[in-house]
Amino acid sequence: MQHQFDVQGMTCGHCERAVTNAVQELDPQATVQIDRANNRVDVTSEQPRAALAAAIAEEGYTVAA
Repeated sequence: MQHQFDVQGMTCGHCERAVTNAVQELDPQATVQIDRANNRVDVTSEQPRAALAAAIAEEGYTVAA
């Protein structure tokens, strides 16, 4: 399933890696594409949207509903 998130607070490459790692810890098969300029994170994963959003939020980023 394709999920799109509006994620606030990503300012650098380290932030992108933190978000990617958080998602892939939950689902190692997930693919993550980040558009930092538009605060957008696209995730392809079979995990529930809420679980993916929680994993990103646990890294300290604000995930819009």
